Amino acid sequence: MSQKKRIVITGGGSGLGRALALVYARKGWRVCIADMDPRTLEETGRLIDERGGEALTRQCDVTAQGAFKELAQTVEECWGGLDVLVNNAGVGAAGTLDAIPEDRWEWIMDVNLKAVIRGCRRFTPLMEAQGSGHIVNVASSAGIVSFPEMSSYNVTKAGVISLSETLYSELASKGIGVTVAAPTFFKTNLMERFHSTDDQQRKVAEGFFAKTRYTAEDVARDIEKAVRRKRLYVIPQWDGKVMWWMKRLSPELFHRGMAVFTKKRGFERMFC
Repeated sequence: MSQKKRIVITGGGSGLGRALALVYARKGWRVCIADMDPRTLEETGRLIDERGGEALTRQCDVTAQGAFKELAQTVEECWGGLDVLVNNAGVGAAGTLDAIPEDRWEWIMDVNLKAVIRGCRRFTPLMEAQGSGHIVNVASSAGIVSFPEMSSYNVTKAGVISLSETLYSELASKGIGVTVAAPTFFKTNLMERFHSTDDQQRKVAEGFFAKTRYTAEDVARDIEKAVRRKRLYVIPQWDGKVMWWMKRLSPELFHRGMAVFTKKRGFERMFC
């Protein structure tokens, strides 16, 4: 009987992380979820086991020094290797450049970008040694589109996309695949840890989340499919695909249009 495949998911206790965990649990995988919240960890671990997977739970702050070292050691000791790493942990944020305090910038960078870098750095040697593996980095269409009044979030997600593109080329010869997910808004719990500098920005974000019909489960299935097909990009929703192609065809015209829309307070008119 072949060994069960193995996956690690950061931020796996809830939201997209939990949805991904259950997609792979139904396939009979060993699923390690790392999250800060012990309550959601326990609940998701139980759901993984109920759906045919084999759960391994670890309380983990991805911004802490040594967190990924301990996680990688645990995986190697328990499983002897890893097939898929999903860097999913993240926070939402909004605010103009000058309104976001510097310490808030540092925290958002730590969670959304530096933790992804640390995860890749720590698990890549393990995958290189076994000659196989796949890394999934969860970014956002915000990293492509650069929505106004979201500079800190945009910068981190654009960094995740750039990192993923770089690793895709660097690691291909070593048998390691890379996928970067860039969804737009979908039904999730991101607003629970959303940070903004004023109420209007929060209302706009809540409006986008309320309007969408796309769920975390939909995004999770698209990511799983992309991994199987060894695709670099997965942009699940139609609006994300439209914006991707508009920007690729004429980047300057795209941003001119975005500037005019912002000047006329188009986002606020839609949801406030």
